[in-house]
Amino acid sequence: MHDDSSRFIGAVQPPEASDLLTRVLLGLRLDGVEYGRCVMREPWAIAFPAQRDARFHFVARGGAWLWTPSTEWKPLHPGDAVLLPRGSFHVMASSPDVPAVDIHELSREAVSENLYLVRSAGAKQDDAADASVMFCGAMRFNLDPLHPLLAMMPDLMHAGALVKRDPAVLALLEAMEREVSLDRIGACGILARLADVLAASIIRAWVECGCSDSTGWIAAVQCPKVGKVIAAIHADPERNWDVPELARLMGASRSRFAEAFTRIVGESPARYVAKVKMFQARRWIQHDGMRVTVAAERLGYDSEASFSRAFKRIMGMPPSAVRTAQTPTLA
Repeated sequence: MHDDSSRFIGAVQPPEASDLLTRVLLGLRLDGVEYGRCVMREPWAIAFPAQRDARFHFVARGGAWLWTPSTEWKPLHPGDAVLLPRGSFHVMASSPDVPAVDIHELSREAVSENLYLVRSAGAKQDDAADASVMFCGAMRFNLDPLHPLLAMMPDLMHAGALVKRDPAVLALLEAMEREVSLDRIGACGILARLADVLAASIIRAWVECGCSDSTGWIAAVQCPKVGKVIAAIHADPERNWDVPELARLMGASRSRFAEAFTRIVGESPARYVAKVKMFQARRWIQHDGMRVTVAAERLGYDSEASFSRAFKRIMGMPPSAVRTAQTPTLA
């Protein structure tokens, strides 16, 4: 399901219009894939297989435990929200010792297209004393999962007590619950928009609480000087960015800029610029049908051959192959 430019992940305005990186991040759009309401009576455990689409969970009532291959069991409380930007494998459970059942093996009650209800055995009533209630969703970012901006995100974003931090979230969830349960016309479209705002709220809460992270996505978001450079690269991928120019943009010497950028982002400025250019080229070639020679020229390459070598090195395949290829693996 596609939508117009009004479906931006950041419906709220950034606190400072001068924060260019925030504007880039708020430009992420989401396409809704499916949404569900899960009413689970203890004991229960659900395994969510790895997938291309992002997943989010919000614990509305009761509690849950979350496990991913890269983290130990995490307790989740009412008001907690988690976002898995790359849809990595994970388990939600009432207790860590409960055997998990694949989400696709559970009985689903279809509400309408892309909307479903899941109830465990014995959880026929939502007000059961030992029932946990969660909202779950699968969403697709408008960017390739391997795009540098998404690649910088962690596998898991946990926004604790989101309702307390942002009271408007409660109204969002109540609206989502009504749309899921009442089977009204246009429910899926409305849910998609509400989920956009919910995902934006999770990301914002995670950024605000993530000060302990010293590298990667959170550090780039919170460092205005490096953020300004990243935003400029994404805003104009056709430009021939080099280290001296980027250093001037940051207001630092070349060596100081290169060190700060590599430490915060996790790779050199040249490598990051090349990635952004190649993902832009992939979008042009695969989605817009642009000729390889045109893409190479627009991105400032001297020849189609040099562009093709750079593209294959970063994307894992030649540019001529991307029109029919699946998402590539980065080299």
